Amino acid sequence: MSTVIFYEKPGCINNTKQKALLRAAGHEVEAHNLLTAPWTENNLRPFFGSLAVEEWFNRSAPAIKAGEVIPETLTADMALQLMVQNPLLIRRPLMQVGNQKMVGFDINTVDAWIGLQPIEVTSAATNPALQAQDLQTCPRTHADTFCSSHA
Repeated sequence: MSTVIFYEKPGCINNTKQKALLRAAGHEVEAHNLLTAPWTENNLRPFFGSLAVEEWFNRSAPAIKAGEVIPETLTADMALQLMVQNPLLIRRPLMQVGNQKMVGFDINTVDAWIGLQPIEVTSAATNPALQAQDLQTCPRTHADTFCSSHA
């Protein structure tokens, strides 16, 4: 199994579920605080691979919800500068196994990358309950009371 370097927002409900899935599959999870990691444009960029710039962002970030940051209008350089200044903008989690890096937690993508067996559920494609789970979007809304998992 793999050692997964996992950058999270401590207290995030979905990050907690994601780490549990990785551990249940036998992976070692080395969790780090995404908000306090020493990000630079150079060490952050590899996590996004070939994704479009707008896919790099945490859509629950307050600056995005308030319309202060509009990901679709940004170049890669502009996006990286903003993310280094305000890590809440970074889509979670960021994961690294060896030299390979990725952003987000699409179950099928992670399963194909490092494997999510022997968890009870083998894939979203074969389990309707898992298909219904959104492990990438913050489950909290502005109507909810503020909690440590928000944004």
